[in-house]
Amino acid sequence: SGAMAAEGPRSLFALSAAAVSRSMGALERDVWALPGHLLRGLLPLLTVFRLERAEGAARRAGLSTQPIWRKLWDDVMKTRPPNSENVTCWRKKFLETFFSNVLHGVLDVSSDWRLNDHHFSPLLHSSPHVSQLTLCNMLQGAVELTAERNQKVLENLAGSLRILKFQHLLSSDQSIRRSLVLLLHRLIHHGSVSQVSMYSWPVPDTVLLVLILSMSAGFWRSGNALVYHSSPCSLCREEDKAQSQETAQEQAERGRYDEREWSDGENQKGSPRALEEADAEVNGCGADTRLNSVLSRPRSPPLQNQVCEEASSEVPCDDTSIQGGSSPRCISDQLSCHPVLRKTRRRMKSAVGKKRRCLRRSRGPYADPEDLYDFVFTVAREDNSGLLDKNSATEGENAENWSTSSPGSPCTGHAGCKKRGGSAGIFSLKAAHRFRSVSTLELFSIPLTGETCRTLSNLLSSWVSLENLVLSYNGLGADIFCILSGLRALSRHSDCHLRVVRVSDVFSHMPCMELVRCILSAFPQLHTLSVSFDLKNQLEGNRPERNPSCSEVEIPESCLEQLEIRFPREPLHTAFLLPVLKASKSLQQLSLDSATLPCSQELGLLLEVLKECNPNLKKLSFHDVNLAEHQKEVLLLLQDPVLQEITFSFCRLFESSTTEFLSEIINTVKRNSSLKSLKLPGNRLGNHRLVALADIFSEDSSSSLCQLDVSSNCIKPDGLLEFTKKLEGHIQQRGGQIQFTHLRLFQNWLDQDAETAQEALRRLKAVCSVVNDSWDSSQAFADYISVM
Repeated sequence: SGAMAAEGPRSLFALSAAAVSRSMGALERDVWALPGHLLRGLLPLLTVFRLERAEGAARRAGLSTQPIWRKLWDDVMKTRPPNSENVTCWRKKFLETFFSNVLHGVLDVSSDWRLNDHHFSPLLHSSPHVSQLTLCNMLQGAVELTAERNQKVLENLAGSLRILKFQHLLSSDQSIRRSLVLLLHRLIHHGSVSQVSMYSWPVPDTVLLVLILSMSAGFWRSGNALVYHSSPCSLCREEDKAQSQETAQEQAERGRYDEREWSDGENQKGSPRALEEADAEVNGCGADTRLNSVLSRPRSPPLQNQVCEEASSEVPCDDTSIQGGSSPRCISDQLSCHPVLRKTRRRMKSAVGKKRRCLRRSRGPYADPEDLYDFVFTVAREDNSGLLDKNSATEGENAENWSTSSPGSPCTGHAGCKKRGGSAGIFSLKAAHRFRSVSTLELFSIPLTGETCRTLSNLLSSWVSLENLVLSYNGLGADIFCILSGLRALSRHSDCHLRVVRVSDVFSHMPCMELVRCILSAFPQLHTLSVSFDLKNQLEGNRPERNPSCSEVEIPESCLEQLEIRFPREPLHTAFLLPVLKASKSLQQLSLDSATLPCSQELGLLLEVLKECNPNLKKLSFHDVNLAEHQKEVLLLLQDPVLQEITFSFCRLFESSTTEFLSEIINTVKRNSSLKSLKLPGNRLGNHRLVALADIFSEDSSSSLCQLDVSSNCIKPDGLLEFTKKLEGHIQQRGGQIQFTHLRLFQNWLDQDAETAQEALRRLKAVCSVVNDSWDSSQAFADYISVM
């Protein structure tokens, strides 16, 4: 009683709430049947465990638990979640973050009475709500999740987890890597993870990095490295057993079929039809027919990716190398009755049976503690004896340039591939098996060495399930050609799913437009392509000469919908860009960043092509492109009847303009009923131009503008207040009928008069949604100098 008196009413409330929650065990079913008004008062008194179980009853009573989960977040997490305005389900948000915090030991469940329930197992009960998980540092989370006590937790994650992230990883020992193998095998190969992302790894551990990449691509030894408490993976064991049973059934059916065929052959010997069939089989037709009939039977591919059929040529075996492009060496035993085909039959012995024997041999516990190292470095060092088709092997020996060679040719003419040894695009599946793979791979700020790039290239060459590839600030340099080689090999697969490619780095090793044309020529099915470089190659002497053959490569008609190019202060030569735009009839978004216009005609040519060849273009963005001398083209864009979003970001629009130019912009936007969003950050609007922009919403305007971005425009509080008053006047004249909904005000000088700024923001928020920040304007001068 003394403790309660000291802590006050809050402690009494917590004690009574905890008592209510504990007493609900036996009466839970009756409690959920309470009327809505009684249930509403009871929900805030429940622990997390009971609140989770009450969701169904609350929904049936027409009650929402979202405010309670939001309060839980505020009380337990004590932080403001990023993008809180976009959170659609606070229950999921809380439980997902709660799981991560408990896993990494940063949250004590005894810190709040709502978490301290003896029925509540933190990891077990929150795991079904986890769709995104981040592992970091020494991978302590992987060790915890693969512990025997958390098997049920891991099973829940295998069904719920979609995104797996790695951040700030450090080197790890063999036991930790073993745990990581078990985790990736369960969550990717036998789970639902579709995206693997890695962030901020300044000095990556090559073994660990290649391990994550390989298993994300679906490759790993099916036996030795996958043990769980001295036994193979139970799921693999069950699937192998099912395969064995299916094999036995197929063999039995094939034996009965052979007997019937032999009997029919004896009865029909000498008939014209029999002679025709024998002749056809001697010529290979009959063999192909029967081969197809065998291969077309339904099969169970439990260890394969959904898009990688088990009938493919990539058959992992310790003693066998199979040509990827050759016909499967599987043929029915009935061919034994034809002497001419006996040799063919021996040569085309079933690869499927051999594959299963190899899998059975590979089951078992660790034989060598260095298995992980052996596999990882074998991936990168495999020579041309790997599982490549005949064409790939031939192409690996040619010295043709990647950009001009036939489809599927790896790059062997650049330092990134040829000079460093090895053949890009090659990945041997010796001692490995193909499991399910992820569809999205993202690498942010992770330096990739030449060896790692070749490994990634080998993985990419057959990663047909991959839909999204993001390589950001990886220091590729000349190794970009190695990556391109793997992508070219991937493009040969008819079931390739790649639709999004994003490549960004500090230094460019080849001109941006050359890279864009090379990628699009190989992947016309791409929907999104983003190429971004900050600077030209640091040492111009090491920068390779531009390959004219790549620039002239023909671009087939593409499905491209979004194109983003950040030029490293390169001239925007429309001669290279226009063919890309002409081939992209479906283009909806175009972004050009940091380009220089060599002459005044270049922008005019660009606008003409956009109007003629890209009728579906909805969003157009220019960033850090000097448009001070292109006022005519700016006005043409603003009156375009198709564009819905236009961005002029740091384009120096008003650097050398007159008052008439601003009036022309306002009048053009007022007449354009299709434009929904106008973004003008970093154009030195100042107070007087901001106030003038309010006339866009005047009574005589037909504008449908919903969003206006005036960030980084040296706007002061008094100017913002005057803009607000003028906008309120236009709204009143229009009877409150206005479509304006969003105003962005980041990085303006609103801190110079806090009282005036608060009044302006308060009045603006009654009109539209305002997004701003608390920015220190003392940095404004430095920012101003940086864009000069």
